[in-house]
Amino acid sequence: MKTLIDPRNALSQGLEALRVRFKVPEGFPPEVVAAAQVAAQRAPSEHVDRTERPFVTLDPASSTDLDQAFAIEASGADLLLHYAIADVSWFVRDGDLLDVEAWKRGATLYLPDGKASLYPRELSEGAASLLPSGPRPAVVFTVRVDPDGEASLDGAERAIIRSVAKLGYEQVTAAELPAGFAELAERVRAAEARRGASRVDPPEQEVARLDDGRLQLRFRPRTQAEDQNAALSLATNLAIAQVLLAHRTGLFRVMPEPDARAVGRLRQTARAFGLEWPEMASLAQYELTLDPGEAKQAAFMMAIRRASTAASYVPYTPGEIPWHAAMAATYAHATAPLRRLADRYVVDTVLAIANGRPAPAAATLAFAKLPKVMARADNQAGQIDRVVIDLAEAAMLQGQIGEAFEAVVTDIDERGARMQLCELPVVARVTAHKVEVGERLVVRLTAADPAQGTAQFERVA
Repeated sequence: MKTLIDPRNALSQGLEALRVRFKVPEGFPPEVVAAAQVAAQRAPSEHVDRTERPFVTLDPASSTDLDQAFAIEASGADLLLHYAIADVSWFVRDGDLLDVEAWKRGATLYLPDGKASLYPRELSEGAASLLPSGPRPAVVFTVRVDPDGEASLDGAERAIIRSVAKLGYEQVTAAELPAGFAELAERVRAAEARRGASRVDPPEQEVARLDDGRLQLRFRPRTQAEDQNAALSLATNLAIAQVLLAHRTGLFRVMPEPDARAVGRLRQTARAFGLEWPEMASLAQYELTLDPGEAKQAAFMMAIRRASTAASYVPYTPGEIPWHAAMAATYAHATAPLRRLADRYVVDTVLAIANGRPAPAAATLAFAKLPKVMARADNQAGQIDRVVIDLAEAAMLQGQIGEAFEAVVTDIDERGARMQLCELPVVARVTAHKVEVGERLVVRLTAADPAQGTAQFERVA
């Protein structure tokens, strides 16, 4: 999802240039739209009727591309999570126009002023989206979560479901959520803690205009429902990863630990923000103590995300255990097929395995090709996110040209010194000779260009 929102379109000029620079698609070719319109009329014929089960969706209130819906029931001491995933493969067939276009894109791109979807709106926000406007085809994974929070897959089926409520993070109340929702999320969280997982989701940043006309970059706090909802997707993906690993097939999401240089840079960033990071605590241990509701800690969480080695995709390889360091587990992506190309093939594979069939040949072939396609999509999304933050930082700083700021040097390389401003969530470079990592500087802002996303500083003697 996008990392920054811009409700007042303060970054419009820079975003227009960004779309050109990164070749962000504007809409879909007419023939692809026509294919989506035909596919949207495809009537389900291999789905059991589960419309009696009260599924709900939980997303940002404005979202209409809904990949997941869920229902929860007790099974003795266990909780059963019925996790419905948009049945994209029912509408998109291997080699058709929709499939070919999706392979070109790889994933939905999110920008502050809109998105470039993986599939046309007729599917992603219409027939395939799990909206409450009528019955929808889905793949339902039944995930058993025991009292210790361990998740396992009980079954998978194609089903017709009906969402009884489209719930939004910002307004949802506990009474609107299924019984067991909070308990299930707590079990998953406790299991993460026992594994030593360091998964921490930073809040989104938002561009806001102050009373004096200046712009401010601030954090939108995450809601409790948002964090709890993430646990449902996490449990499903963990259970699916175990099925794939046991059957020696699939596509996995992997991520190494941050390297020593990145950790050292983050320690200096924490110092710049005045945060107490005990010397004996690892990054994973310290992450778990951070409060996203506190501005400097939220900014540090963003710094961790920007400094971390990017996650990637790998197909199953005999003799290797794919590992995601932040999850402290073997992990797969399956719960967002409307937004990620790879998920469609993982869903198809697990659906087949769970029903005693071999993995689809098309999926097995795709697993070998998808890492390169998804890496390109991830790289494009990451570059866009970084440029968007640069645009926002420049817009925020534009009204402060000539002002002095305290900063701490976090890294030095052939391009000079990289620094973290102490009072603002801004990382920048400055020409400064004979400085050391960890040194505190005073710098003056000499220029800021919101259209280009650039800010220039000079060291104050």
